[in-house]
Amino acid sequence: MDVAEVVSALDIAEASLVVAPSLRDAPFKSEKIRVPPEPFTVEAEDGFSVKGFSWRRPEACPSARPVVIINPATSVLCRYYFRFADFLFEHGFDVVTFDYRGIGQSRPATLRGFDAGWIDWGRFDFEAVLHHAERSFPGQPIDVVAHSIGGFLVGLAKSNHLIRRIFTMGAQYAYRGDYARDANLRMLAKWHVFMPLITMVFGYFPGKTLGWLEDTPKGVVRDWVFSRKRFEDTWRGRASARYSDKDALVQQFAAVTAPTLALSISDDEFGTVPAVERLLAYFSGSPRTHLRISPESIDEQAIGHFGFFNSRFERKLWQVPLEWLKSGRLPANCPGVLIKPGGCSDDHASI
Repeated sequence: MDVAEVVSALDIAEASLVVAPSLRDAPFKSEKIRVPPEPFTVEAEDGFSVKGFSWRRPEACPSARPVVIINPATSVLCRYYFRFADFLFEHGFDVVTFDYRGIGQSRPATLRGFDAGWIDWGRFDFEAVLHHAERSFPGQPIDVVAHSIGGFLVGLAKSNHLIRRIFTMGAQYAYRGDYARDANLRMLAKWHVFMPLITMVFGYFPGKTLGWLEDTPKGVVRDWVFSRKRFEDTWRGRASARYSDKDALVQQFAAVTAPTLALSISDDEFGTVPAVERLLAYFSGSPRTHLRISPESIDEQAIGHFGFFNSRFERKLWQVPLEWLKSGRLPANCPGVLIKPGGCSDDHASI
């Protein structure tokens, strides 16, 4: 059986499912990048080559200019964030973005038998890029913009104490109990039934052919499918031997001291309030702010899980992370409401 046959077999099933936010919905139109990024390759601690791109000013680097690392969502190409990276560069930041192992530029010759998972993406790949930023942009503050699982990975890196400020968008670790209630059954069918079944057939998830995601290593699929309330409970059985010191993983999150602004969007089926709050609770050493924005508050019909990084939101939404990364504050007249720890909104919060 090949991928085309699987796609055909799923046609009827997919017709009955409203497709969850995915790259099919995301803006992959070619846009002219004002500053061409430079490719780089860095070797992770385990010897794997992680590849990405950087935006850097050629003049002597003042220590006051920060460098921003962009952590992608699960199985999303780093190129997807190029327009946002260009925006940050135009506003005074140097920028680094990269592909996790198994994805895009960092994909091996074959994904069959390639068992990389989320822990590897954080403990090895993001860690390597953090050190790359420290070496290549000496003396410059390091900030992080993280989308979806990218926010989770921040907590896994041993050098996360190097980070000055963090902005996350829809960051969570895909615990199925936190999916939006009105979409829960549909998302369970798609991501927790169809995705693992297809992965079992091919030895990896052929997401690019299906139009759901990029092709994805089987280890990432396993981590997603079996994600638990407490992320450290995800790796059981044979997987527990691979990540035996799970207490150390949890403690690593507490090493983050950078102030964090977590943005959630009301029509994001993944980044619900419980999901975002669940992840934020692990960053106990970080001053945390949770801002929730609805499409209606900015006169839009939809934003979703991927829409934020569409350049059409440059004027309406991108000023939020820009001001946070510059000053650690929310911009004046910021849309949305602040969410108190525990998931309650504070409609009277001064934002």
